[in-house]
Amino acid sequence: MAVSITDNDGDDDFAESHEINVTPFIDVMLVLLIIFMVAAPLSTVDLPIDLPTSTAMPQKKPDKPTYVSIKPDLGLAIGETPVKRINLVQELDALPDMSKDKYVFLRADRVVPYGELMGVMEILRAGGYTRVKLVALEGAPAAPAAPQSELAKP
Repeated sequence: MAVSITDNDGDDDFAESHEINVTPFIDVMLVLLIIFMVAAPLSTVDLPIDLPTSTAMPQKKPDKPTYVSIKPDLGLAIGETPVKRINLVQELDALPDMSKDKYVFLRADRVVPYGELMGVMEILRAGGYTRVKLVALEGAPAAPAAPQSELAKP
């Protein structure tokens, strides 16, 4: 708010102004918008997992996906929070925005044995989480493999 610095003798040049200057507010909003635009892609799961590649058509992800990760040391994590295998279903149930009809995105490192992956899927299924999607890196389509009969020829 502007204030007069001299006596106001009927001269309205320095009278109080009752208008809000919105320029600083706009500047602050633009800075916040830029910060959120930069920070939004960084808010994904940051566990270092070497995912296998897939040539499947990418599907749209939900706004807040729930990731269950199997690390190379066979430890489990929900998002970035480590959990014990025995507590996996209880921890998923405790999440505020999780329900049994939402998808669980399962990430496994390339070195994780297939049996371990299936074991975690069985734990999820037994806990009522039947909607599981496997996560892989997007890759280029590979050349079709040769039939098994052609590989056996000398």
